Amino acid sequence: MSMMKAGALALMIPLALAAPALAQQGEGRGMGPQMMFSEMDLDGDGAVTLEEMQGARAGRFAQADADGDGTLTRDELLAGAMTRAEAGVDRLLERADSDGDGALSAAELEEMADGRRQARMERMFERVDANGDGSLTEAELDAAMARMMERRGGGHGGGHGEGRGHGFWRG
Repeated sequence: MSMMKAGALALMIPLALAAPALAQQGEGRGMGPQMMFSEMDLDGDGAVTLEEMQGARAGRFAQADADGDGTLTRDELLAGAMTRAEAGVDRLLERADSDGDGALSAAELEEMADGRRQARMERMFERVDANGDGSLTEAELDAAMARMMERRGGGHGGGHGEGRGHGFWRG
């Protein structure tokens, strides 16, 4: 095995181990809204114009094109991927490394996951609690179930409604 392959493998193994937590952290949004905003705010003034939004793709390409030749080589693509992976790992450590030792234990990852589950459950409860009194009535649950069934195609099991897979708590 070449040194380059061994080095790449050494970098990818920790990333692969952190991938489930990163995926959960990102919840399917890729880099997240802050990263996207900073990439689009080309002049760094804290606001994104339509022109900046349209130019963001060219800006990302130019940033990745390290030698400026107008093409992205394998090495340039890998460098960009590693930069994004490093930033994701840093964000993960910042959020989940509760003891500050620079490493994640299984308990810290589980704690992060538990926190996310708790937050989702609280959001669901708030959406179902139509009158905001802190408790759910049968009528509120029935109404929430009806909304869920409507989103799933009228309650015929596995419909293709717009909200399919989101559940009744999405409001």
